[in-house]
Amino acid sequence: MRQQVTRLGLLFTLACVIVALGAFASANNLLFLITALMLATFMVSGFISRLSLSGLELDFLLPEHISAGRKLFGRIVIRNTKGWMPSFSIHVTASGDSGLSFPLYFPVIPGGTRVEEPVELFFARRGSYRQNSFRFSTRFPFGFTERRINVPLQREVLIYPSVDPQPGFEDLLLSLEGEIASFYRGQGHDFYRIRPYEVRESARHVDWKATAHTGDLQVREFAREKEQAVAFFLDLDVAEDDAPWFETAVGRCAFLGWNMSQRGCRVRFSTQEVDWQLPEEADVYTILKYLALVSPRPGKPLAASNDRSVFQIIFSVAPERLAEAGWELGASNVRVLGPETESAGISGVEPQSLKMKKPVMPGS
Repeated sequence: MRQQVTRLGLLFTLACVIVALGAFASANNLLFLITALMLATFMVSGFISRLSLSGLELDFLLPEHISAGRKLFGRIVIRNTKGWMPSFSIHVTASGDSGLSFPLYFPVIPGGTRVEEPVELFFARRGSYRQNSFRFSTRFPFGFTERRINVPLQREVLIYPSVDPQPGFEDLLLSLEGEIASFYRGQGHDFYRIRPYEVRESARHVDWKATAHTGDLQVREFAREKEQAVAFFLDLDVAEDDAPWFETAVGRCAFLGWNMSQRGCRVRFSTQEVDWQLPEEADVYTILKYLALVSPRPGKPLAASNDRSVFQIIFSVAPERLAEAGWELGASNVRVLGPETESAGISGVEPQSLKMKKPVMPGS
């Protein structure tokens, strides 16, 4: 427990010194009684403030899934284990990594009870928060001193990367949607486009109006009925100088993986360490938990190339290493996202699917 004398406490101490000096100078018994009363008041104030802070316990009730960069609401729980004495005028503040944005004030916490209060939380970055420091403080009863107790909350809180759109993320998603829809074109029921006739195609799909207009055989193409699948590969072989790009790549991977899974796409996620197929082997929260803790692994050997029958999205700081390892980066079903593509800007075909909607994470 620490204490800090307030301005009022300094004035009260100065008054005690002046009265004490007057008592010794004049030998007046009344001044001695007043001095004793003032010192007793100061001691009682410290004793009561210590009792108010003793026996307090703190806990947090948090949502199961927490995403960085998004405000959410939790509940703070304070228990007063003193069964006979309430605690008065309690302030609760937190360190910068705890997620608690604003201090809380409790006028009174009855003895032997618990108090719950809704709080707004905000975590700026992904990762694991293992030790969060909080502080109880009070100036009760007279405000002469402020007594403080630091309380570490030993609990691991896992924060996912942000799944909200950042600058440029929406354009990237819409561009990829168009490329994925183009890759999965086929003989379904949803009209996709009119294109030139190819050898051995059925004549029942010929669009005669477009043929008469252009003078060449034109056919109607429909979206394939099979379920779309997207494979994400995050290259962990990143040097320290490229750590800022790696953080951006993790954020993009989380944003795209979350949105693709919410739209019904089958997702495959792989790095040099893991390889998961959704939904058979994991769910989207498994990927987000991995991305919350992932870090660069310089020199990590490359994984095998993904399935060529699905659309691949590759995050790599050095795509040439993937090409040397046998990855077909020039194929129509491959999109490479690296520092060079970011500096050149996001480009792609026009989107063919539904408009982007802001994702909603359960529990947020």
